[in-house]
Amino acid sequence: MEANPYVTIVLPCYNEQDHVIDEVERICAAMDASGYSYELLAVDDCSADETLLRLREAAPRFPNMRVKAFHRNGGSGTVRRIGSQEARGEIVVWTDADMTYPNERIPELVQILEKDPTVDQVVGARTSEEGSHKLLRVPAKWVIRKVAERLAGQRIPDLNSGLRAFRKSVARPYLRLLPPGFSCVTTITLAFLSNQHDVYYLPIDYAKRAGKSKFSFFSDAYRYILQVLRMIMYFNPLKVLMPPALWLVGIGVVKGVYDVVRYGFYLTSNTIVIFLSGMLIGSVALLADLIVRSRGE
Repeated sequence: MEANPYVTIVLPCYNEQDHVIDEVERICAAMDASGYSYELLAVDDCSADETLLRLREAAPRFPNMRVKAFHRNGGSGTVRRIGSQEARGEIVVWTDADMTYPNERIPELVQILEKDPTVDQVVGARTSEEGSHKLLRVPAKWVIRKVAERLAGQRIPDLNSGLRAFRKSVARPYLRLLPPGFSCVTTITLAFLSNQHDVYYLPIDYAKRAGKSKFSFFSDAYRYILQVLRMIMYFNPLKVLMPPALWLVGIGVVKGVYDVVRYGFYLTSNTIVIFLSGMLIGSVALLADLIVRSRGE
């Protein structure tokens, strides 16, 4: 393995014993044919099956694969954060080991970054949804994506795709923000978009996963929504706080005029509460924005 490969592929592995080697073979075959120097960092996230054993047994067959084992389960976000921090390559690729993403197309993502220096991240935008809880997942993801687009101020074809490539130098300041769960992919997308880094969306197919899904609809959807709001608050709090503040102030003013006309020069208590609530939220928004602008990173 080269000391400084051009590409590092971070592969989280958790209870994937039946197909993890097939995925490793697919990734390595594509990268070997591409001509790019690379390392495949396969991280076992304290699997309860024989995933780690099979990775270690296969390691001699794949000289560009590095196997790392966690002693306790940290979640896919933790794997991707630590894997990206330890990456030797200039380009970092995230993908999954569950056979859902077309990992043979990883060289295409790398090639886009190599040829266009204005693009800092390439996301594999899925053209179909084959995950679990499809009837609930599709509308929920659409709503979350629309909220993110509204707050980020631009179109996002796929907010939480697990297949992406980005420049490590650009992503380094944002890696510490990654949460431990699935919403880490949402985080890195919004971090780039909120800081005016160009993101390119490459349409990809998405297959039904091999093995059992680790996605929990209610808990993970809740975390996705929280993470979208958290990331926009972190980079642009005015987007979240100022609209409700202005609405409350406006309603308070209109209600105050109504009170004056109806009751004379008298304001009802709910009018005062609405108006002051808007002013307080607006003040917090301005203070939060001041903190963000003065933060050195």
